[in-house]
Amino acid sequence: MNDVKRKAGEQLPLVFSHDTASGRDDLLISDRLSAAVTIVDAWPQWPSPVVILAGPVGSGKSHLASIWKEHSSATSIHPKAGAQAAIAAANGPVLFEDVDREGFDDTELFHVINSVRENGHSLMMTSRLWPMSWPVELADLRSRLKAATVVEIGEPDEELLSQVIVKLFADRQLNIDDKLVLYIVNRMERSLNAAQTIVERLDRLAWSRGTKITRAMAAEVLNELGNSGPLD
Repeated sequence: MNDVKRKAGEQLPLVFSHDTASGRDDLLISDRLSAAVTIVDAWPQWPSPVVILAGPVGSGKSHLASIWKEHSSATSIHPKAGAQAAIAAANGPVLFEDVDREGFDDTELFHVINSVRENGHSLMMTSRLWPMSWPVELADLRSRLKAATVVEIGEPDEELLSQVIVKLFADRQLNIDDKLVLYIVNRMERSLNAAQTIVERLDRLAWSRGTKITRAMAAEVLNELGNSGPLD
């Protein structure tokens, strides 16, 4: 890469879109994801019509939900008053993401679940919290949620984060040293979202400076994100 001259500050690179591989074949499977992957792959032979993927931010829920949505041709819904989500559920599989953040109308979600059950369809929901922690007041809805299959996804471990970072750089046609990957993983927040952010910032920073990605550059990005650890 040619040297890039800087004036008062660093040149800002053009923002290119990178096609991050996110299909089923590109999914990196670890122990923490195995149960969720199994349930996604098992559709439509689910143990119950309603499946809930519960896990922290950046745990991979959205990736799995996207894979299932494509595989099942599901429709995204938001069960709130007047949304007619139950009608969509009567016509085919439906997906409700970020339940705990988006919120819902108890009666509407109850009707969605009933519609799914009556018509032989499926509902997948994703949430950071288990359904027992959702603010549900309708007793009938609480009963329906107790009958759902809940699959917990834990925080990604170091091995998975390392694989994800290598994959994200590969998606950008960049190779990175294993020691640098380990340096980043040992100091970053334990989430897939953090991995995405770090790779994006390192790629743009390297482009703006016209140089390869270095350990010092990684330390700079980690420090900016508040994830810096002891330098050695």
